[in-house]
Amino acid sequence: MKFVWTLIWALLLSFMTAYVVSNMAGGSFGFTQVFVMTLLFTGAAVILGEGLIKDEA
Repeated sequence: MKFVWTLIWALLLSFMTAYVVSNMAGGSFGFTQVFVMTLLFTGAAVILGEGLIKDEA
């Protein structure tokens, strides 16, 4: 379930980032850019959360 929420949040953040950047640059909004960023954000979160960052309690 945590992977589903990670994917949802990554999608929302990607939409927001792509919208703001495209408006600031005066370009057009592209869904391909959103989906690529979503995959990158999700991959980074999963790799950091499951592999690189360890709890040292």
